[in-house]
Amino acid sequence: MARNFLHAFSGDSAKSAEHEAVSVIRSNDHARRVEILDDFEQAGISWLWATDADGHLVYLSEKAAENLNKPISDLLAVPLTSLFENDPDNPDENSDRPFKYHLSKRSKITDLVVRRVPQTLGREDRPTWWLISGHPKFNDSGEFQGYRGNAKDVTVEYQRKLEDSRAAEFDSLTGLANRHRMDSRLTAMLAAFKAANRSCAIMMLDLDRFKQVNDTMGHAAGDELLKQVAKRMVGVIGENAEIGRLGGDEFQVILPDVDDRGKLGELAEKIVKTVSQPYPIDDKRATIGTSIGIAIAPYDGVEKDELVRNSDLALYAAKNSGRGQYRFYSASLKNEEDERRLLVEDLRDALANDQVELHYQPVVRTDDHMIVGFEALMRWVHPERGGVSPDVFIPIAEELNLINQLGEWALRRACQDALNWPKSVRVAVNVSVVQFSNSGFPDIVMNALASSGLEPERLELELTESVFMGDSETIDNTFRILKELGVRLALDDFGTGYSSLSYLRSAPFDKIKVDKSFVDSCTQKDKNSAKIIAAIVSLSDALGMEATVEGVEAFDQFKLVCSKGARYIQGWIYSKALRLEEVDEKLGSGEFRIEPDGPERYRPDRRTVFRRIGAIHEDHRYEVVMRDLSKSGARFEGMLGVPLGTQLVLDLGGGQLVVCTVTRAKEAMLGVQFETPLVSDGAGGLCTRHRVSPYDLCVAGMPVSALPPGNYPVHQDASRPSSKPKFMQVAASGM
Repeated sequence: MARNFLHAFSGDSAKSAEHEAVSVIRSNDHARRVEILDDFEQAGISWLWATDADGHLVYLSEKAAENLNKPISDLLAVPLTSLFENDPDNPDENSDRPFKYHLSKRSKITDLVVRRVPQTLGREDRPTWWLISGHPKFNDSGEFQGYRGNAKDVTVEYQRKLEDSRAAEFDSLTGLANRHRMDSRLTAMLAAFKAANRSCAIMMLDLDRFKQVNDTMGHAAGDELLKQVAKRMVGVIGENAEIGRLGGDEFQVILPDVDDRGKLGELAEKIVKTVSQPYPIDDKRATIGTSIGIAIAPYDGVEKDELVRNSDLALYAAKNSGRGQYRFYSASLKNEEDERRLLVEDLRDALANDQVELHYQPVVRTDDHMIVGFEALMRWVHPERGGVSPDVFIPIAEELNLINQLGEWALRRACQDALNWPKSVRVAVNVSVVQFSNSGFPDIVMNALASSGLEPERLELELTESVFMGDSETIDNTFRILKELGVRLALDDFGTGYSSLSYLRSAPFDKIKVDKSFVDSCTQKDKNSAKIIAAIVSLSDALGMEATVEGVEAFDQFKLVCSKGARYIQGWIYSKALRLEEVDEKLGSGEFRIEPDGPERYRPDRRTVFRRIGAIHEDHRYEVVMRDLSKSGARFEGMLGVPLGTQLVLDLGGGQLVVCTVTRAKEAMLGVQFETPLVSDGAGGLCTRHRVSPYDLCVAGMPVSALPPGNYPVHQDASRPSSKPKFMQVAASGM
């Protein structure tokens, strides 16, 4: 009917009526659209925004302005990019392109999470996140008009996702990265660094004696200890590394672009010292330590699994060497984990078959060189391996809970052996923290004295600061009973801890033992060890205690410590540890006096070795045997007719190439001086500060079979300069 109604009009009148009707309809549609959009915005379902061609806001929903805590008048004509930024921690963001990049490229924006730039509003400015979408608008001529888009507040949902993401990647106890994050970070980093031929070091750490804290102070104390350890590690290592807790008391550190083993060793030493300081927990103090294994890509592996495995092997080596140490990975460590597993089984057999014995090192009075006592030292002579160091098997005994059995046996045997010595000679026995923490330990001491018949004052128990880690009431009670019993107490390794003076005030010690580490460096002018020795001796005199200086080996050390007031010395300058038969023979014949005997000077940096290495001269590689090694040079045999001043490259293995100059030559024995000094490997040995990358060794002609597993681009270098051999060039650049 409407059509018929329109047909009733003719000419311009009809057309005019039609246009008027369409206009009314369009006006109603526009009003309805505006009404719907108003309802849409007021409901808060989403907000609308628009910019001009320069990126300035020309429209923004009122609700959006309220969310931004600003009136619309302050927001219009403001650049949109000044209000928002990408969130670097966005777990949902699939693109690393920033918000500004999208707008500058006039590309479509779909569900991009942006973070409001913090504003100074005179009140707490809580973070806000928007989910924003938009599309560029162009006119009929193709000219850019700006953006039209919508947005909504996703702060609640986003914060929940952030928390979930953090829980998935970070340790809830310490706040450090967890194993999942560390694995993914290391994998990604190695892949990127491999393509760019960059290095990356990882440290693997676990805590020594942490189990004892849990056992003696409770799991809550253990958790608090882990938190404090994490905080200390962050303080030492800083922000240039990723630190993670892999679980339990195991930690990992990723250090990108670091291959200097001198710097890594210094950092590892600093971590060990910092972690080993006592921890205040409630009204008690806990003392632990840490061991560190270090592996470096690409020298020790170019894939994640191999690098982690090799850092683990280095960690095992550090722990087996006595703990509280660091160790770099080397190819010789590959079977050490299996060796340790066999050693654990052998130790059980050794205890059952009485293979462990006591040797005794004399303690001598410096005034007249008379023996005043012996320290009982455990020795294990394995039927196949030979002598096994106590630094290796004592920690194993502690882990296997055999230390109480082993310690009780040593105490009984030492008392029995000392019974036949002159009454003026005492015997000292080391007591572990596990033994001392046992409330029944005083009974064990009383039984050992009673069964042997040894006078209590002739027994000396040597303790370290770690005994104060346990329950203070139990410790105080044990000290009281032992002193009432009449035995003597000595504080071992004095000066290496952090609060020894408080221990001397609270515990009834009769003797202080100056640690060997001070004696090793006491003759060096740039060290304060001599002053420390003098201070400890003076302190012992003031407190009415004896002071025994350990580890004196040479006459320059002997003269110095005597000049500082040392009256008792225990060291190789007098005697190494002796078998019981040797002690009985010496004392039975009335030989209570030992004359000092040793080298004139102590040389800590010279090590006698027997090691096959390579010596490279021009384009020839010779197999030689190294006899002596120090930080500054070496002595080896196997080359004849080499003039003084000849430059060589020593191949110490594992990418360790050292440029050196011949300074001594006698027949086939050569002495060389290094162009760059070696550094400590953390285990009493020496290593090069840097190593030559396996990529460079491959280019220089090293067989691929001698390199770590990986895909190496083998280059054929036909034009080798005659002025300096290829290996020497590579070695010099690697140093």
